[in-house]
Amino acid sequence: MKRLLNIDASPRGDRSHSRRLSREFVEALQQPASQETIVYRDVGRQPVPPVTEQWIAAAFTPLPRRTPEMCEVLRLSDELVDELVLADTLVIGVPMYNFGIPASFKAYVDQIVRVGRTFLFEPEDPERPYKPLLKDKPAFVIVATGDAGYEAGGPLAELNHVDPYLRTIFGFIGITDLRFVHVGNDEFGGAKLEASLRRAREELARFARCEQALEAENSPA
Repeated sequence: MKRLLNIDASPRGDRSHSRRLSREFVEALQQPASQETIVYRDVGRQPVPPVTEQWIAAAFTPLPRRTPEMCEVLRLSDELVDELVLADTLVIGVPMYNFGIPASFKAYVDQIVRVGRTFLFEPEDPERPYKPLLKDKPAFVIVATGDAGYEAGGPLAELNHVDPYLRTIFGFIGITDLRFVHVGNDEFGGAKLEASLRRAREELARFARCEQALEAENSPA
């Protein structure tokens, strides 16, 4: 049975384009006869807490030496990491805030990038002390922006710190197959926004068809 992890990072509800498009894409990925399990995590409207001194002390204490209190401090982080490890596909909806990711999504990232869980630190290997622990998997990232042109090759691409950061941080733990879809012009609205939404939906539809064809090809006869 395949597992899909859908993460939304926008605090907006029905007005969120990233949230709406991620929901539509998840629905498009599901096939009538599929045995797919959908796990949903809303860090935009139900944010996870930032790391604390107690969290850091617990995370860097070897498991055999952790106290029950330390285990409780890491309980949510362990849950989030387990969701990520078990997922076969990721669908992430994230808005751009001031050219980067929202604080709520950064808090999520800080909870899942864990030494001993999602990466290894081996200082005795000076050439490669950091080693990813996660299996690679397709991650579809829907980025919503107020203006347009932040995608690779666009006129505002140099201001986009969402795509490169997510490529870096997810690649650090082993997930390198990231595919970005941008929807822009939220601040302009009207025809510009509708055209951007149409292009994003067309791109997501192509991704969905490719994923369904790949799944059918790999399914036992």
